[in-house]
This record gives sequence, structure tokens and C-alpha cells, in this order.
Amino acid sequence: MNLSLLLIVPLITALGILPAKGLKQVRAIAMAGAAVQFLLCGFLLFAYLQERASGNTAAFLFEDDYSWYAALNIHYHIGVDGISIAMILLTAFVVLAGVLVSWKMEKMNKEFFFLLIFLSLGAYGYFISLDLFTLFFFLEVAVIPKFLLIGIWGSGKKEYSAMKLALMLMGGSALVFVGLAGVYFNTDVNGAHSFDITQLSAVNIPVDVQELFFPFAFIGFGVFTALFPFHTWVPDGHSSAPTAASMFLAGISMKLGGYGCLRVATFLMPAAAHEYSPIIVALSCIAILYGAFATMMQTDLKYINAYSSVSHCGFVLLGIGMLTKTSIDGAVLQMVSHGLMTALFFAVIGMIYERAHTREVARLGGLLKVMPFISTVFVIAGLCSLGLPGLSGFVAEMTVFMGSWENADSYYRIATILSCASIVVTAVYILRATGKVINGPIVDKTHLSFTDASWNERLAAGLLIVGVLIIGITPFLLKDLINPGTAAIMTKILGVIK
Repeated sequence: MNLSLLLIVPLITALGILPAKGLKQVRAIAMAGAAVQFLLCGFLLFAYLQERASGNTAAFLFEDDYSWYAALNIHYHIGVDGISIAMILLTAFVVLAGVLVSWKMEKMNKEFFFLLIFLSLGAYGYFISLDLFTLFFFLEVAVIPKFLLIGIWGSGKKEYSAMKLALMLMGGSALVFVGLAGVYFNTDVNGAHSFDITQLSAVNIPVDVQELFFPFAFIGFGVFTALFPFHTWVPDGHSSAPTAASMFLAGISMKLGGYGCLRVATFLMPAAAHEYSPIIVALSCIAILYGAFATMMQTDLKYINAYSSVSHCGFVLLGIGMLTKTSIDGAVLQMVSHGLMTALFFAVIGMIYERAHTREVARLGGLLKVMPFISTVFVIAGLCSLGLPGLSGFVAEMTVFMGSWENADSYYRIATILSCASIVVTAVYILRATGKVINGPIVDKTHLSFTDASWNERLAAGLLIVGVLIIGITPFLLKDLINPGTAAIMTKILGVIK
């Protein structure tokens, strides 16, 4: 399996969109490219499972390594493990669904679909990179398209939101670069500095170096995943972004940060991760509770989902900060679950907004009578968010809680209890929003003329619901996939703790 195809396909798709004429050609090319990406990711999963079944126990499979800039020992080194594949599959689901919900995009449609597909290129490149510089390069690839998608096609305070998102993510990137450069210049691999993750994981980075540069890397990546108090770009960015961009931002972009916190900061600097664990847990707990209570105060559906994302991404960082095998498994499960769930929620909110031209809860009501399919999807997304058994949210959050409780220290137990309490708050705001938007009398008689979901909206929602149900009903499939990767990370952590 040539992993470079994950970059070539979206690049060809994006370039193929530019000479297209008319909306039909543009969306046909975008749809074809997204579908090929989806099938390619499915084939990658099949090939990976076949390799593991045949007894291949290498840490990363399908590796390619080419010298990119020999003077600084920078390589185009790519490869995947189960964690990478889980993130790649998530990207494929969200991108395909994003193209489908943007089917009727009229304004500068060529540029819109170009930027959307180009975002997927950055995500795929990020998740397959085994060289820190290459990983950082692909992390940056996605920042400008996000800025443009919000600034041009957004709503509300779109210029302010786009600028705030870009500046905060660039600030996070600056911190990440300091952390990566610190690791690079303070390690020696065969007589040379190295950005290679596999080589760096095999050497013992000095503890003082870890303690100095871990905060830069972890906080930098944390900015992308709404680490408190650097989360403020999330509500504004999500609320102003067009539907597909909101799906990508919450579904994939925020996972770039969680993946970096786990794969780079924690894996390469386990001693510092153990040292800073109490701080990470405290900030995660604050984000979980703050995000939940702040969501209760919101009256706009997008702000409700955006603030709830701050809370739910707190579970990712909580699982990483707890440093147990189960909690790290839960963190990865939560990344995938939240990516699917929040993309589904933003998709259905976009469907409602396209018809009602409002996202204010007070101006909506009784939608189940006129839009049964969209209303059903809204309920499913809400129930997944509050952690209903049988859906992915329950599996992911319970795994984080169980792993967190494995820490016998009373500090970690208290943090776990407080985090669990957020479930009650989540249930309150989800059920309240669902009751007001879906049930009750129709607030505005003009809503009686609303049409239900079109074929493309049904397909997009169905695709994401399938992902949510697969994880919720058969969580062992994803657990078995990610287990070798999380086990390798845990081995590094246990080597430090002991």
C-alpha cells in the first residue's frame, strides 16, 4: 500500500476542480475525489489488518522514507499504525459527508470545494507523517484554508472569527515548533540531530530537556484541541464557519491537536508527561465542566455544539493526562467518536439553518412534524453527545472514566468524579435543546412549508450515523485496531514510572 496516494488523490481532485465549469462539474469532481479517498482508506484498513493477521508486528506499516532536506536531516518519512488509520478513516468519513452537505453551494463554489479538499490533504499528510518537521508542515497546510473558508463563506462575525482562529492556531503552531526544535537540537541519533519519530522514540531524551520543551509541544497542540484556557477560538470559529467547514474544524482539525499531544508530546517525552500529569488533568477537568456549563447558557444551536465540543475534547486530554492504558484507549476512542458525532451535529444544524435561516432555539419548534428525517438525525446526534449506550459517545467516555479511575491517587479520583458529573449537565442541555427544537408546537407558520432532507443530506447523515453505530455497538473493532499503538505509548510511559 502506497500511503502517498492519500496525498496524491486529494491533490489531483483539488487541481481538477480549478478548470471545471459550472456547479455540476465542480461538485461531481469533488464528490468523485472524496469517494475515491473513502475507498482508498477502506482498502488501507483492509491491507493493514491483513498485515497484522499475517504476523507483521512492526510498530508502523507501509513505511516510505525519502530524504527531503539532508542538511537538517529532514525526511519525507511516512507510515501508519492503528491510531493513524483510525484518524485517517475519520477524515474520510467527514470529508465525504462535508462534500455531500455542500451540494448546493452557489457562492464561489469552485474555490470552496478546492479549499475543502485541500484541507483533507493536510489532514492525511499529518496523520501519516513519521518525521516531526513533515508533521508540522502538514499541520500548517490546513490553517490558511480554514481562515478563508470562514472569512469568505461564513456568517455572523465571520471576519473576526476567521482572524481569531488563524491567530490562535498560528500561536499554537509557534509553540509546537519550539517544542519540536527543542527535541531536535537536544538529541543525538547516530551522531546527528533527528526529527524522526521512530528514531527519537528509541533514545532517552534527557529529563531536563523533556521538562523544558514538553509544555511548548503539549500546549501548542492543545490549542488545536481546545485546551483550557486556549479554547476561545472554538465557539467563534465554529459558529461562523459554513457547515462543511464546521464539520471539518470540529470533526478533524481539533483531532490534530489531540493526536499531536499523544503521538508527539506524550510518546516522545513520557517523563515530562508524568511530571506534568496533574496540571493536564486539572486543565482537562476545568474544560469539561466549563464547557458543559457554558453550553447551558447558549441559545444558538452552533454555539451549543461548539461549547459542548470544548467539553468533549476535554475528555481526550483527560484520558491522555491520566497516563493509563485504558484511559489512553479512551482518549483515542473519544477522538474518533467526537469527530463523527460533532460532524453529524453540525451537518443537521446546517440543514435546519438552510431552511429556517435561524439557529436560535427560541425561534424553532415542532420541526418533527415537518422534517421527520432531519429531526431524527438531530435526536441521534444529541443522544450520542449525552452518552446513550449503543452509540459511540457512551463507549468512548466510559472508557476514559474507567481508565481514569485506575489511578488510585485521591487527586485523580476526585478529577474523575467531577468529570463524570458533567454527564448530568450534558443531558440537561441536550434534552432541553431537543425538546424545544424538535417537539412542541410549530413556532412560525412559515415552517409548515419546510421540506425534509434531500438525497445528498440523507446520504451524508447516514454515513456518519453508521460510523457512530459501528463504534457504539462493536467497540472492540476500533479497540483492537488501536491497541498496538496505544500499547507502544504505554510501554514508554511505564518505563518512566517504574
